[in-house]
This record gives sequence, structure tokens and C-alpha cells, in this order.
Amino acid sequence: MTFGRQVLAAARLDLAEVRRSRWLWFCGSAYLILAVVFVLVGLRESTVMGFTGMGRVLMSLCNALLLILPLLALTAVASVIGRARDDGSLELLFSQPLSRSAWFVGVSATRYAVLVVPLVVLMVGLGLYGQLAMGQRVPWAFVVRALAVSASLLAAFAGIGLAISTVVRNPARVTTYVVLAWALGVALLDFGLIGVLLRWRVDAHAVFTLAAMNPVQDARMALLSGLEPELSNLGPVGFYLANKVGGPTLYALGVAWPAFVGAVAWLFAFVRFRTSDLV
Repeated sequence: MTFGRQVLAAARLDLAEVRRSRWLWFCGSAYLILAVVFVLVGLRESTVMGFTGMGRVLMSLCNALLLILPLLALTAVASVIGRARDDGSLELLFSQPLSRSAWFVGVSATRYAVLVVPLVVLMVGLGLYGQLAMGQRVPWAFVVRALAVSASLLAAFAGIGLAISTVVRNPARVTTYVVLAWALGVALLDFGLIGVLLRWRVDAHAVFTLAAMNPVQDARMALLSGLEPELSNLGPVGFYLANKVGGPTLYALGVAWPAFVGAVAWLFAFVRFRTSDLV
């Protein structure tokens, strides 16, 4: 059996497992609930709160997704190897003509697709609903930008989750590391870093460097980089970087850096999985 056929076989098996575990429906439901809440509240309060139709709704939704997507990605992949090891699936599968590399690639691709595809369907469907059913002007360029940023952010934390899954065997410790990784990504945004700066008198350039190394912060700045660089929108770190390097560079950084972090974490997990003891 060729490597490509092995990957497809592993992907089909893992997709069946995802469907049995209801994870696909949970992921889609989480996206849908957020979308419904922001559409109903955002459009209804648009004349009161100063919203500007579907554009503002989409932006508010994406800001919420920046905090939720890392947690979804981590929980989708962090326990996949440990669960397969504990229930004996790995021993059974590798007794067949299936290589470790093919299984890992197939599972990684399946889990990532389960995270990304429902989000793409939701965002496009939300835009079409606003345009056709509600007569709203939909900023499709922003939708494309948001999908690129979200896909990159999901790749970053899916790679981190796979690295956790290959290194940590205890399920309780896996949960601890998942929460810690998500909390660090969320806490090291503007307010957390500025608090560090004020509390310990850290040099401002160090704060900006730490912010630029956080995939969540980069994704947030990329999402807002197409707007007018105002302090109220971007926050102190984003405002400084937007004026220092410019919006297009900020967008490129917000897409490229999370993808790079995810690729490095995935390669580490891939090598570790191929060489470590799975029993």
C-alpha cells in the first residue's frame, strides 16, 4: 500500500471516530451558537450601540473566535494519541500495513479539517444570509481575511496540541497542559503584558517582542490591521506595531507567525511520535 493510500485510510478511520464521538457536531454547534448570538444582538442593537450592520457583527464574532479557537484546537487533538494508546487502537492499527507516519499525517489532517471546514461554511453562510436575507452590505474582503487568520491560528494550536499529546501520557496532565497553553495565549494579550510592564518595570521593547511571539495576539492584530490604526481598536501593542511596521506587514505577520509556530510544533510531534515508545 502506498503512503498516500495509508494516509487516506487513516483519515477515514479517524473521521469515523470523530463522528462517533460527536466532536464534529460540537465544533459546528459552538460556531453556530456564537454566530446566532452576535447576529441577533449585533443587528438588533446596531442603531443604539453604533454598530454598522454585518461588518460590525462579523468583526465582533471574529474577536470572540480568537479566544475560543485555540481552546477548540487544543481539545480536538491533545488527547488523540493517548486515547488511541489506552484503548489499544495503535497496537491494532500498526499490526496492519499502516506506518506511523501515515497514521499521524492522516489524523492531523482530519482533525484540522474538522476545525476549519465548519468555520468556513459558517462564515460564508453568515455573509450570504446578511446579504440576501437582510439586505446588508457584507465586507467579503474582511471575511477572507478573517478566515485566513482563523485557519492560521487553528494550525498553531493544533500543532501545540499534538505536541502535548505526544509528550504527555497522563490524561489529567494533558488537560492541565491544554488549559495552561490556552490561558497563556489569552493572558499574554495587551492587558496582561501591560500589567507585567507596570508591575516589574520590564522594558517596553521586551513587552512588544513578547506580544509578537504570541499567536493569539498576532492573529488579533492581523484581523484589525485593515482598520484605521486607533489605540481604542488595536490596543497599545497593536497600535505601536501598526504605526511602526504598517498594516500589511501586521497582517502578514498575523498569518505567517501562527502558521510557523504550528508547523514547528507539528514537526516536533511528528518526529517524537515516530521515534518514541507507543506502548
